[in-house]
Formats: sequence, structure tokens, C-alpha cells
Amino acid sequence: MNHRRGIRSLCRAALAVTAVSLSSSLLAAEEVKIGFLVKQAEEPWFQTEWAFAEKAGKDKGFKVIKIAVPDGEKTLSAIDSLAANGAKGFVICPPDVSLGPAIMAKAKLNDMKVIAVDDRFVGSDGKFMEDVPYLGMAAFEVGQKQGSAMAAEAKKRGWDWKDTYAVINTYNELDTGKKRTDGSVDALKKAGFPDDHILYTALKTLDVPGSMDATNSALVKLPGGAKNLIIGGMNDNTVLGGVRATESAGFAAANVIGIGINGTDAIGELKKPNSGFFGSMLPSPHIEGYKTAEMMFEWVTTGKEPPKYTAMDEVTLITRENFKQELEKIGLWN
Repeated sequence: MNHRRGIRSLCRAALAVTAVSLSSSLLAAEEVKIGFLVKQAEEPWFQTEWAFAEKAGKDKGFKVIKIAVPDGEKTLSAIDSLAANGAKGFVICPPDVSLGPAIMAKAKLNDMKVIAVDDRFVGSDGKFMEDVPYLGMAAFEVGQKQGSAMAAEAKKRGWDWKDTYAVINTYNELDTGKKRTDGSVDALKKAGFPDDHILYTALKTLDVPGSMDATNSALVKLPGGAKNLIIGGMNDNTVLGGVRATESAGFAAANVIGIGINGTDAIGELKKPNSGFFGSMLPSPHIEGYKTAEMMFEWVTTGKEPPKYTAMDEVTLITRENFKQELEKIGLWN
């Protein structure tokens, strides 16, 4: 009898272990995974989006798979990889907005949901793919705030518009970039800045060397009476390069006002005690990363589809006086 009881006890124990094992396997199988794909993983902006997407995952109980997608081939390969890993959808800032149709075709093939962040997909007809949910900056409005900040600082320094010129580094191939610089120029003009004192120069690349080259090509066109300079561009790097060009051309920091957009790429420059780079419009990469990840999670788990278009115009001008405090607020300064 005792022997039989012992066998029954062993069987019950084995069944319990099996049940626990099966339960654990089921829980693991039910883990929600989403992808977060970005075009320039080395940039602080995208690192911040990733960090806060992961925070959303910890808060809500899902896993974020982060993948860098610097080109079209890696983008399409990453979607297949996500599908193989059980992801039900992904957030993406594409390396090229014209990849939109190919991205959506690949996502459909893998039965995955898609949210575009920062840069909006463009279809084969050259128009925005409005059926794809998108969250990003209100580019024109943010540009206006950049232009207003530059004009306000110039007036604070007592600059006379007659000997002040603006170099605007443009990248009109990217709609987001065009809207930012258009908004910036709009604000400068509304502040009374003379239209014929604005020099536009097209960027070939969106980095510091590229903006140095672009600004240099504009500086040689300045009249002899140019005393003060305003440097504008679609992000921090396109302004930083412009400021470097003014330094090489002999302009003192006190005679240059450069204000970028993004903030996270300007930290090193703002640590310097003096520079023609005055500040940056700090948007909300932390909110964008968290919010898009959260929206994707809700979409794949509850079926709640995100809005087709969400634009954010919350920005803070960070300068040498306040950048540490403002970055601390969003966890980007230790």
C-alpha cells in the first residue's frame, strides 16, 4: 500500500512539474514583441527613442526588438527577421521615405502592423501614404519656433538687420526638412528680417561636413558689409557644420547665432563655454519613442488602430544656461 501511495505521489509530482513547464511555455509563447527600426542608430535622437520604447515595454509588459536599418536592403531584411522572431508589428523611421510601398508590401506579406515615426512614407505617386499611421514633429511649426528664437536672440544682442545675414542650409528632398526650414524663414521674415538678406544653400548630406561645405559656398556670396550671421538648418548637425564654417571664415562667436533642432546632437557643443552655436530646439524623442511603442502594443493586442496622423510641436529652447536641467527632465543627463 505504501509502495502504491509512493507511486501515486511521484505521478502527481511529475504531472505538476509538466503542468508548470507547459504553463511557462505558454506564457513565453504569448509574450508580445514589437520591432523598432531606425535609420541612424548611432544618433542620440534615435537612441533616446529606443530607450523610451523599451521603457514602455517594461511598463506595459512587452518586448522591443531594436534594429538599425541604414538602407533599403537591411530594412526589408529586418522585417523578415522580426516576423521570424514573432513580432506582430513594428515602428519605423525609414532610411528613405520612398521605401514606403516596399515596406508595406513586406509587412503585409508577414501579417505585421506598421507605424511610421519621424519621417512619413511617400508612395510611388510622390504623395504621402496617408493610410499608414504616423507620429512625428509638426515640422513647419517647430521651424517657426526655431526662426523666432534666432530673431529674438539677434534683437537681444542689438543687431541691426541691415548688416545681418542668414544662411539657411536646406534639404528639400526630405519633406520634414523642407517644412522646418520653410517655417524658420517664415518666422524670420515676420520678425522683420529682410528677404534679400537670406542666402539659401542646398545640402548634399545631412552631417557636419556636408553643412560646412554648403555654408562655405554661401559665405563667399556675402557682401562686404555683412557683420552678423544667423545660421539655420533642419537639425543640429546642419547648423553645427554651418557654425564651423563661420569660424573658419573668421567670424567671432559673438557675431553668429546658430540654433539647431533635436537638442540631443548638440550636447557636446553646448558644453563649450563659447560658440556661435547658441542653442537647439529640443523636441520630445522620449515621448515619440514611448508613445509609438505603446500605440503599437495596443494595436496588436486590442485591435485599437492609432490615429493616421499625430503631429507634436512641443519644443524647448536649450542653451548653455539650461541644457543640463532640461535634459535631466527627460533622463538624458546623468
